[in-house]
Amino acid sequence: MSYTNFTLDIDADGIALVTWNMPDRSMNVFTEKVMRELNAIVDKVAGDAAIKGAVITSGKDTFSGGADITMLQKMLTTFATEKGKDLEKATRALFENAGIMTGLFRKLETSGKPWVSAINGTCMGGAFEMSLACHGRVAADSDKVKMALPEVKIGIFPGAGGTQRVPRLTDQQQALQMLTSGQNLSPQKAKSMGLIHEIAEPAKLVETAKAMIRNGLKPVAPWDEKGFKLPGGPVYSAAGANLWPPAIAILRRETYGNYPAAAAILKCVYEGLLVPFDTALRIEQRYFTEIMQTKEAAAMIRSLFVSLQELNKGARRPAGVPETRFKKIGILGAGFMGAGIAYVTAKAGIPVVLLDRDMESAEKGKAHSDGLISDQVKKGRAKPEDKDRLLSLITPTSDYADLAGCDLVVEAVFEDSAVKKSATEQAEAVLKSSAVLASNTSTIPITALAKNSARPKNFIGIHFFSPVDRMMLVEIILGKKTGDKALATAIDFVRAIKKTPIVVNDTRGFYVNRCVLRYMSGAYKMLIEGVPAPMIENAAKAAGMPVGPLALTDETAIDLAQKIMKQTIRDLGDKAVDPKQMALINTMVDDHGRFGRKNGKGFYDYPAKPAKKKLWPGLREFYPQLKPEKVDYAELQQRLLVTIALEAARVMEEGIVTDPREADVGSILAFGFAPYTGGALSYIDGIGAGQFVKIAKGLQKKYGAEFKVPRLLLDMAEKGETFYQRFDPYAKADVKQAA
Repeated sequence: MSYTNFTLDIDADGIALVTWNMPDRSMNVFTEKVMRELNAIVDKVAGDAAIKGAVITSGKDTFSGGADITMLQKMLTTFATEKGKDLEKATRALFENAGIMTGLFRKLETSGKPWVSAINGTCMGGAFEMSLACHGRVAADSDKVKMALPEVKIGIFPGAGGTQRVPRLTDQQQALQMLTSGQNLSPQKAKSMGLIHEIAEPAKLVETAKAMIRNGLKPVAPWDEKGFKLPGGPVYSAAGANLWPPAIAILRRETYGNYPAAAAILKCVYEGLLVPFDTALRIEQRYFTEIMQTKEAAAMIRSLFVSLQELNKGARRPAGVPETRFKKIGILGAGFMGAGIAYVTAKAGIPVVLLDRDMESAEKGKAHSDGLISDQVKKGRAKPEDKDRLLSLITPTSDYADLAGCDLVVEAVFEDSAVKKSATEQAEAVLKSSAVLASNTSTIPITALAKNSARPKNFIGIHFFSPVDRMMLVEIILGKKTGDKALATAIDFVRAIKKTPIVVNDTRGFYVNRCVLRYMSGAYKMLIEGVPAPMIENAAKAAGMPVGPLALTDETAIDLAQKIMKQTIRDLGDKAVDPKQMALINTMVDDHGRFGRKNGKGFYDYPAKPAKKKLWPGLREFYPQLKPEKVDYAELQQRLLVTIALEAARVMEEGIVTDPREADVGSILAFGFAPYTGGALSYIDGIGAGQFVKIAKGLQKKYGAEFKVPRLLLDMAEKGETFYQRFDPYAKADVKQAA
């Protein structure tokens, strides 16, 4: 029998080499066809007396990314369609489908022939679960090899035996840490945990795997042998009593009960370890079926896997524009942002010219990269030769002539229109006509800056977030005259440096900053109302935000918030900013000199390490404090999320963002909008437009105009629409502008 996705070669010793190499994919993934073929191969190996065992490996640089998540989406779509007709039948079908991969891996495990997984690269999710079902596991000794069960990050969990095999191979504490965090494991870490047996030189990987079979590898999993004992002892033991109560508490502390899949992992492991293995798999399958029906799973799969992948692949890139292969990129301004952009560019292997007003400033900018890569070397995440190569790609200069030959120049100078005008003119004087000039401005409209350019079609905004090396989102801002080539070049650059691009039309604050400012403003209003500051911060975290709004203000700087408010008043008039909020910020900055983390005092105090930051007690003196028991804590959480979601809806109504995928992914990657919701627009869709409008109107009645519902949402509520129906990203004919 011939296979599309695998090859089967049997050597003189009777050992089958199964090589997984999907012809139509850059990475192997489990699809329905792959599982059918693997099932047939397991039958072939088990039924052929001449075959002594099998080694499975990949014909690609990576081993496998795991299950094709769109296959899960298809299951969910079918369930959603069928549950209205017969819920019990639809749920049973979902349960049976959820068990197909589990059954296949168990069949391999109990086939009577030894199987060894030879892991040559990234091995994720279902692929690692398959490897765990093999009787032997060998990983190549390479930085490219990473093993993980990351499903919890997209709202589900390892549902093909992962929650049962991991805690039977390693101790329960390490198992829970791995399963609930989705952490990557190096070969060395995996071996120390007992999850793999050997580490081999890449060139000897397959031979090492075959040697395990030749040397008499037993075709029986440890848990199928009589007398098997759990590593670290049973659940009901002194060790178990010390582990499980705090594990449950830690999960609550970290997730606030917002992530059903994380809780299901603990249930699967705890209950599964109390029963025989096949019963444990059944327990896992039931919980997986339950989690697949949650709105959190549907939203997170869509935003954090499907949409994220589509955007990373250039979903918004104009068709028909040749891809740019960057030979040289210029950065104007070697301050914190410019230096950070230079670092990520050089890290991607692209030569960079880093320009500032004098060589001393430019060299200081390069030193920032030296510091970042040196830290990576120190932590073992990079090698000394990686450092040398990266730094060799950054050329500091004070001479605009050195920009000649650049395909793209990113301007990251001081936020001053006159300074930006001068930089633009001097750069364009030496650039080739096809070069694209991008501004990293966070406050000045791109259309206004493009007036300084002799070629506005090739002028665009590329807005990075700080710190550049850690923040994965980049906003690409279109000016009124920006052309397709500039947009395509900007997207190509963002993809080249391995970040996620979202395309935004021009407006004050673009998309992300508008939402962030609403989040902060909501907290200022709560302070003025007398809500105790700890309740505000804790409510934000309980709602799913990674950082409270007061802590976020400190990170971005309170004096910057003051500047933005004053500029907004100058541009839009006194009514554009709440005078009470302006007074609060003025008091913090002008009266108390509290600028935020940068000067060690803001809404928080920042004592010397290792002491942790703590809220400034002086905040209590600003306004009469409400008694905590008089504050509706659940409503605080709701207010913080609803105010952001309303702003995201306004941005869609105004045509600033035109694709709901970008609004959702952008809100999560930029400021961590409650990931379990799937993003700011999915949060509204999950509640339902009608119910959300009702909530917002109730909040407007109590707290004011910031909760006013835009007409778009009123119309959607009347029609029963979701954002993904109203702005269907797959129905657009024009990738650049809204339909």
